[in-house]
Formats: sequence, C-alpha cells, structure tokens
Amino acid sequence: MTNQNSTGLNLAAQDIASGHEGGVVDQVKAYFARVKNGEMGALPATGALLVLTALFAYLSPYFLTKLNFANLFVQAAQLTTLAIALVFVLLLAEIDLSAGVAAGVAMDVFYLTTTFGVPWPIGLVSALLVGVLLGFVLGFFVAKIGVPSFVITLAFFLGLQGVALILLGDGGLFRVEVPEVRAIMNDNLPVWGGWLLLAIVVLVSAGMGFYDRYRRTASGLVNRPLSLLLIKLAFMTAVGGGVVYVLNLNRSASVKEISGVPIVIPIVLLIIFLGTFLLDRTKFGRHLYAVGGNPEAARRAGIKVVRIRITAFIITSSLAVVAGLFHVSRIGVVEAAAGRTIVLSGVAAAVVGGVSLFGGRGRLVHAALGAMVISIIDNGLGLLGLSAGISFVVTGTVLALAATVDAVSRRRSGGIRRS
Repeated sequence: MTNQNSTGLNLAAQDIASGHEGGVVDQVKAYFARVKNGEMGALPATGALLVLTALFAYLSPYFLTKLNFANLFVQAAQLTTLAIALVFVLLLAEIDLSAGVAAGVAMDVFYLTTTFGVPWPIGLVSALLVGVLLGFVLGFFVAKIGVPSFVITLAFFLGLQGVALILLGDGGLFRVEVPEVRAIMNDNLPVWGGWLLLAIVVLVSAGMGFYDRYRRTASGLVNRPLSLLLIKLAFMTAVGGGVVYVLNLNRSASVKEISGVPIVIPIVLLIIFLGTFLLDRTKFGRHLYAVGGNPEAARRAGIKVVRIRITAFIITSSLAVVAGLFHVSRIGVVEAAAGRTIVLSGVAAAVVGGVSLFGGRGRLVHAALGAMVISIIDNGLGLLGLSAGISFVVTGTVLALAATVDAVSRRRSGGIRRS
C-alpha cells in the first residue's frame, strides 16, 4: 500500500524505515542488509576478538588461566580509556597525537602537588585541570584558528615532552606514595561487589531500554520487538555473570587469596556509560556526529561548530588524563617519558573497533572492543615468548586491515557516516 503526500508524490512504505519497524526476523534481515552495504560497525572487531581468543587459547596453556583472565582486563584498562578519549576527536575526522604525553604531564603535576603535601584529591583535580586546559588550547587552534589537528597536536606532542623533562628532570622514576591511587589497578572488589556491579549494569540497561520504549510509544512511534531487548539483557546477564564468576575465583598461586573484580573495571564501565549517554542521548552528541558527518551542513543548520570542536578536544584530553592515572596506578611511578607511544595504540584500538577515521561514524563500545583486540595480541604474544617487534608487526597488520575495511565500507555505504 502506498501513501501520497500533499504534492501528490507516492511514498512507498518500507519494512524498516526508521530501523524500529518489523519483527525479530525483519530486524535480523535489516542488520545483514546493512552489513552487506558496508555498515559493519564492530563486527570485524568482534570476529577478531573471538578468533584471537581461540588461537591463543590453543597456542598457550596459560592464556585462559584465572590469573591471566584478570590480568587481561587490567592491562586493557588504560588503552581502553585512551581509545574512548580519542573517539571524540576521531568522530570529527580530527586526531590528537599529544593525548599520551598530555596525560604524562598531568600525572607529573599530580605527583609534584602531592609531594608538597597537597591532599591527593586536590592533586588529581589539578591534573584534570591540566587536561582541560590543554584540550581547550588544542581545540582553539583547530576550531578557531584553523591549524590542522595533526600539525598542532604533533607540536604539543614534542613540546610537552620538554615540559615533562623540566618538571621531573632528565630521567629517573619517581614513586607515587598514594595508596588510593595504587589500589585502582592493583586491588579488587569483594566477591559480593562483583555481583552487585553486574546487577547494577543489567538493571540500568533494562531501565533505559524500557524507558526508551515508553518514550517512543508516548510519541506515537513504533518500537523494536520487546524480545530483542530481552535477548540483549539475557546475553548481558549470561556473559557478565560468567566474567564475574571467573574473576571471583581465587587466582593466587600463594597462600594469600586474590579474588574479586578489579577495581578499575567498574570505573571503565562508568566512563563508557557516561560517554555513550553523552553521545547518544544529548544535543551535544547529536551535534558532534553532525559536525563529523558534514561540517558545512551542520554550520548552516545553526550548530555551533567551533564550540563542538573545542569541547571534543577538552573531553579527549581530560579522559586521557584518566588513562594516565591508570598507568601510574599500575606501575606505581611517574616518569618523564610517559605517554610517548601509547597514543598510536589508542588510535589503532579505535580504528580496529570500527571508529571511522573519516569522521561521523563510531561508538565508544567499538573503541573498547578494539582495545581488547590490541590487548589480547600483546598479552598472547607475550605468553608465547615472542619479541616486542613481532607484536608491533602483528598490531600494525591488524590496523592496516581495519583501515582498509573502514575505507571500503565507507565507499560501499555511499558516504553514510554514522552506524
């Protein structure tokens, strides 16, 4: 059946016009149609994650041990947070090469303030303010003056290394004596805390899912089948329950028991949730995707493009500081050379996860998946006793494949930017 608009043109009804119509089968068919048209999202990263897990489990008897399972999540926390940070500028088709060293300088400020007797929370706020300031300056140069982000962030990448040397001296490691900071990456929740975390995640997901359905119904819009939401919640509960169960097992090889979900995991989950909420459910997020997809069209639509760009750089630098905090928590020291190499791994993680280098397409959970892929490569090759050179080669190959998939899928989708 067709409808006619006021001009007399025929408007043919589509099965999945807005992405919500149809039953479960229709939704599945629509998904595979999008994949066929090049909108693959995180599918390649998910496939790589499964293949690499199976491969390293076969090659190394230590890969799926309880201890390595927990270590993998802890090792991935810093890279995951940095990859998430970089998504905000990548969505604008920009880049921030200085994010890693900016985090290092911010942690140097944190160390110096706490060394002089300032309470550590104030020192942490000072470090975050350094991130905010650096992000604002970078965003101003890019959005207001028009300096290419690659050039200005490369300049800051070089300059901030000098700042770190000025702050800490020509070398050496400086121990951070803040138990609360050290606990982030080295301590665990109690056993009941892991189950409580899972319950909160499932309940929040369910509440937001049902609220979205209520809001669409109240607006007279169609909803996806309820069964899809229930399947998603069941899958989340099953996978999350399995992860919590394994992490709650004793993984210590000595007399002292080590068990529980690492403290850093709920922090990373909170970052992903808040960032996803910002991108998906706020005007800022919609405008960010719009600017990344077509800056000129966004400007003509009344979107404050300069403000969006500056804010994106501020968010990136601030979250990079959190990644730097995780690094300091894990190794327990600050150093002038911190952050010089990890930013490229962060970009690689985001791209491997399905975030487009061309802007306007990608999600934070995609970057998190990409970070897990990169972390599994590093972890698995390390367990096999292979050199760091092999790890770089494999990671570079994966990144090249991901960038190729991104370019091909963008061409096949006809320039559709957002997935």
